[in-house]
Amino acid sequence: MADDQPTPTEASSQHALTVSLRVARYNPEAGDKKPHVETYNLDGCHPMDRVLDLLIRVKGEQSGSLAYRRSCAHGICGSDAMVINGKNRLACKTLVRDLGSAISVEPLKGLAVKKDLIVDMEPFFESYKSVMPYQVTSQPPTGKERLQSPADQAKIDDQSKCIMCAACTTSCPSFWANDKFVGPAAVVQASRFLFDTRDEGNAERLTVLNDYTGVWRCRTIFNCVEACPQGIDITKHIGNVKKAILYGTTDFLEGEEDHSGHGH
Repeated sequence: MADDQPTPTEASSQHALTVSLRVARYNPEAGDKKPHVETYNLDGCHPMDRVLDLLIRVKGEQSGSLAYRRSCAHGICGSDAMVINGKNRLACKTLVRDLGSAISVEPLKGLAVKKDLIVDMEPFFESYKSVMPYQVTSQPPTGKERLQSPADQAKIDDQSKCIMCAACTTSCPSFWANDKFVGPAAVVQASRFLFDTRDEGNAERLTVLNDYTGVWRCRTIFNCVEACPQGIDITKHIGNVKKAILYGTTDFLEGEEDHSGHGH
């Protein structure tokens, strides 16, 4: 190795940094009346470390009582959504290099906190269930599967990327103001089946979405689009659901070019 080239150990140390991780802590079973913030200093962090890596270190090295959700750690399960430096994000996809050495983590807003970074997801999933997020059909499949054309599939590709992390719903001021609002995630899930040409459950879904807790509570603020880790064009789909209610049909998408995921 040339004299002016750092050794692997030296190169690693040049990138190492100390991160100050501020974590909202709350344990009602231990008598906590309200959340409080605890700060953990972590040496030897790397810019490519994820926030999830930092939380794992805190739990393993400094505070074994820290509670948070995680599963796949690859941005697919959606279980580790939380507020990171003021924005809803997935801890497993958020890198230290994009945040700097001062990082704060809090639980998602609008849902009751059970402990530390864990929120009660039951109301979120109840809203999800209310929009009938499954295929309704009386037609038998022609063969082993219910096939559709690529053009028809393109109408629901974007909605199908939803991982149910709740980042969009818990970033929504309308949801904060009224937790009975079904929320952006549920509307996206409804849209996925409303515009599925194989489905026959539109009348029931549109009745749910036309209720006072349904899609009309959306004020098109775009928080949901910014919060979505999958890049789903959520407000576009909410707008299409509103059109479906007004027109009484989903046929207006016929021939429309697909712009899914392009945002605003």
